[in-house]
Amino acid sequence: MKVMIMAAGIGTRLRPLTDLMPKPMAPIANRPALYHILRLLRRHGLRQVVINLHHLPEAITEYFRDGSALGMEITYSFEPQLLGTAGGVKKNAAFFGGETFLVVSGDALTDVDLTGLIAAHRRNGSIATMAVKEVADPTQYGVVVADDEGRVVAFQEKPSLEEAKSRLCNCGMYVFEPEILAHIPEGQFDDFGRRVFPDLLRQGVPFHIYEVASYWSDVGNLREYMRGNSDALNRRVEVELPGEEIRPGIWVEEDVEISASARLEPPLVIGRGSVVGPGVVIEGPTAVGEGCSLGAGARVARSVLLANVSVPAGALVIEGVLAQGPAFSC
Repeated sequence: MKVMIMAAGIGTRLRPLTDLMPKPMAPIANRPALYHILRLLRRHGLRQVVINLHHLPEAITEYFRDGSALGMEITYSFEPQLLGTAGGVKKNAAFFGGETFLVVSGDALTDVDLTGLIAAHRRNGSIATMAVKEVADPTQYGVVVADDEGRVVAFQEKPSLEEAKSRLCNCGMYVFEPEILAHIPEGQFDDFGRRVFPDLLRQGVPFHIYEVASYWSDVGNLREYMRGNSDALNRRVEVELPGEEIRPGIWVEEDVEISASARLEPPLVIGRGSVVGPGVVIEGPTAVGEGCSLGAGARVARSVLLANVSVPAGALVIEGVLAQGPAFSC
């Protein structure tokens, strides 16, 4: 089955981080969120992917290239003007080849059972199946109401708490039959949550949900971004942590220098080429990106340091995100 990864959005809720990089490139445990999505696809035997791009596209294409380093086949679809979730899918109609296809968000953190999602769609026999998850606050999501058989009967886009008819949120992962493309106009902005799904309901076209029991976060703001890093390091979500586990919960990549007098408290990951000076204390959950330098006596606690950050001697960083710029290597 072919897959489209939606990666074209601006990521305004994650600013100022997304002023430096596309949201799918925001690192979770020292690897871009999109990297973790691609590894998830690969684990479920899904290798042929098209990724739509708009904001800072070179950051994605230069990192992943053709995908072969990850055992994937990646092509790209650049949108000079944003086409929306549905419009971006329509633009790639030829890629899907008239077959059932999967659409996933490129900036979420999840270990959802994609094989189970696809199997549920085949059982449903409808035009679309969407992954949903129960959340405490539905106001930031598309909210879905389904009957006892999982057929969608109502859909709300980011309702107020008073108006919300359900706490099942749309996870931005869909399995579609090719017939969905006939419901999307050519060459214009269109959105599944705001227009396509409500129209399907009005037309009486059945589509279904697949309720996700596993981990899912849309990493929608800086607080959720910090929590996502913490959850990855604490192994609450199944992602690959880079490097070698030198002690329980402490992962270190190659060419890292750690002073004998430094104190490391798990869980944490230290990126390649980083230098941890004398007397440094790192308290987890913390991700130290590649090429970072932590000066003598610095203390970093429950934080994310992006690539090439320098922490001065004696400095204190607590529950922060430090960034120099969008520097990654694969």
